[in-house]
Amino acid sequence: MKNFIKYIFICSAFVFLLTGNTLAQIRVVAQVGTEGDIYVNSDFTLHIIIDGINKPGEVELNPLAEFNPGNPSMRDISQSSTIIVNGKVTQNATKRYVMSYTLNCSSAGQKQIPPLTVTVDGKQYQTNPVQVNILKPGTTDQLDLEVELSEKECYVGQPVVATIRFYYYGEIDNLSFNIPVFTSDDFYLEEPDIQSPQAQQARLSNGIIISLSRYKTTHNNRESNLLTFSKVLIPKRAGVINIEPTSISADVAVGRASSRDIFSDFFGSNVQYRRFMVSSKPAQLNVLNLPEQGKPDGFYGLVGKYSITSSASPTKVSVGDPITMNIKIGGNKYLKPIQWPSLEQIPDFEKNFKIPSEKASPVIEDSYKVFTQTIRANSDKVTEIPPIPLVYFDSEKGSYVTAKTEPIKLEVSPTKILTGSDLVGSDETPVNREVEAIKQGLSANYQDMDALQSHDFSPLAAVASPGYLVIWAGPLAVFLFSAFTKFYTHTTPEKQARKRRRAAAGRAISQLKNMSPVNSSESIETLASILKQYIGDRFDRMAGSLTSNDCYEVIANASGDVQAAQKYKEIAADFEASRYASAGTSVSSGRINEIIELILTIEKKSENNV
Repeated sequence: MKNFIKYIFICSAFVFLLTGNTLAQIRVVAQVGTEGDIYVNSDFTLHIIIDGINKPGEVELNPLAEFNPGNPSMRDISQSSTIIVNGKVTQNATKRYVMSYTLNCSSAGQKQIPPLTVTVDGKQYQTNPVQVNILKPGTTDQLDLEVELSEKECYVGQPVVATIRFYYYGEIDNLSFNIPVFTSDDFYLEEPDIQSPQAQQARLSNGIIISLSRYKTTHNNRESNLLTFSKVLIPKRAGVINIEPTSISADVAVGRASSRDIFSDFFGSNVQYRRFMVSSKPAQLNVLNLPEQGKPDGFYGLVGKYSITSSASPTKVSVGDPITMNIKIGGNKYLKPIQWPSLEQIPDFEKNFKIPSEKASPVIEDSYKVFTQTIRANSDKVTEIPPIPLVYFDSEKGSYVTAKTEPIKLEVSPTKILTGSDLVGSDETPVNREVEAIKQGLSANYQDMDALQSHDFSPLAAVASPGYLVIWAGPLAVFLFSAFTKFYTHTTPEKQARKRRRAAAGRAISQLKNMSPVNSSESIETLASILKQYIGDRFDRMAGSLTSNDCYEVIANASGDVQAAQKYKEIAADFEASRYASAGTSVSSGRINEIIELILTIEKKSENNV
C-alpha cells in the first residue's frame, strides 16, 4: 500500500508539472495499476485520481462495459507537509482522492480504456485514455476443468445444478474465473440449499458469491487438488440454450530460480510462476415448455421430483388442545421454491381444525424443508388429520403428480362445558330451601300492616340527595379518570409489535440517509445490520439470526413480489460477503438510494401485513 501511494504521488506530480497548473485546481487522471502482464479473464485495477479535492466523484461507467467494472474502493490520500526555509515555516496541504475499479477483459489484444466523465462538485472532467495489452495465457497439463449439468433436457422453471470442478497438480496462485453461464440472461441464478460443511464463501470478480470446497483426490490416475462449487440454474425460456465454455486461469509454479541467498532457497521465495488457462467444453441445454393440459389446482411451479411426509404430537387430545404438526418436503437438491402448505385450503382442515394465520419460518434439516404448524381440533368427532397434497411436475414422467401425506389418527375427547346451574346451583338444592325457610320465618313475626314501611328506591331521588351524591360521585370520578388514563397509556405486546412494524421502514430509511458513501468493513457491517433489522422489525423476526435466504422467504411471502425479494437477498448477501472480503469495498450514495427505493417498494407491496 505504501508503494502504491508513493507511485500515485510521483505520477500525479509529473502530470501537474507538465500542465503548469496549481494544486488548487481539480484534475482527474486515469492510470492502470499493475506490476506485471495483464491476461484474459484476469483482474486488473484502474485508478482514477482526483487531484485538488479530498472527496469522491461520480464516474460514468458505460464506456467500461467491455471490462466489466466492479464496485470501486475509495481512499483519501491527502497529505500535509511543513517546509522551513531561513526560519520561515510554510504549511503545504495536498488534497488527493483515489477511486479504484477492478476490471476484467475476456478477449486478448491491444485495448484502449476510453476517456471517462467524472463529475466532481457539479462539474464534469475527462480522464485521459489508457492503453492496455491483454495477453492470452498458455495451456498446461497441470490444470484440468470439468463443468457438469445435472440435466441435459429440462422444463422451464426446473432447477438444473451446474457443478464446476477445477483440478490442479502443483502449486498455483492468483486464480481467476470466467463463467459466462452465471451471467446469462437465460437463467435465474440461485445457491444450492444443501452445501458441503467445509465450503467457504468466495467472491468472483463480477460480484457473484460462490461456496468453494477443497479436496485431495485422484484425477486421471494422478494425485490432485480439487476446487469445486455449484450453482442452481433455473431456465427462463424454452428452446435450446448454448452453454459457453467456462475458463479458469492461474499462476502455476514452473520451477525455481537459482540464487546465492541460502535463506531465499530455504524459504521458497524464489519460486517462478507462469500464467496458464484451462477451458471447459461448450454444452447445450434443451428446455421444454410445461404442458397446460392436465395442470391441477394447487400447482405453483415445482418442477422435478419431490416427496412430502407429516407427523403430529400429541395424538390424544381434548377439543381445543394444541397439536404440533411437522411437515417435511424434500427429494430435490433445490428446496427454495417450496412454499408453505396451504392447510386452510384443504376442506377437511378448514372444517375440522382451527389453523392460526401466524407461521414460523421453515428450516432445512437432513435435505428436507421442514414446516412446523400448531392446529386445534374443534370437535370430538374429528378422528384424523387429513392428507396434505403437494403438486409438482415430474420431469422424468413428463406429467403432473400430486403426492400426499398419510392421514394421522387422532383421539379427541369432548371438553366439559359449565352451565349457569353448575356455577350457582338449582332451585332444588338445600341452600335454596334454606333461604326459603328463612323468608317464611321472617314474615311470620309481624302481622299488622302498620309494621310495613315503604322502602322503594328512586334513582332520581338518589341523584338529588346530597348524601347519595357524595357516595357515588367521588368513586365515579375516580373510575372515569382511571379508565381514561388506562385507555391512553396501556400497552400490550401486540400494540408494541404493531408500532414496531409501522416504524420499521422509517427507521431504516433514516439510518440509510444518514450514512455517507461506504468504504470500510465497519460501515458495510452497519449496512448489513440495517437491512436485517428492518426485516426483523417489519415482519416480527429475530434480526440477529436472519440470513439473506431468510430475507428472501419473508419478503416473498409477505409481499408476493419475488423480484424485490430476490434483489433484497442479493444486496444482503453482497454486504455479508463484503465483510470478509480482503479487497476494499465501497457502496456509493446511488447504491444507498437504490436500497431505500427497494424498502419503499416492499412497504407498498406489504401494506396489508401491518
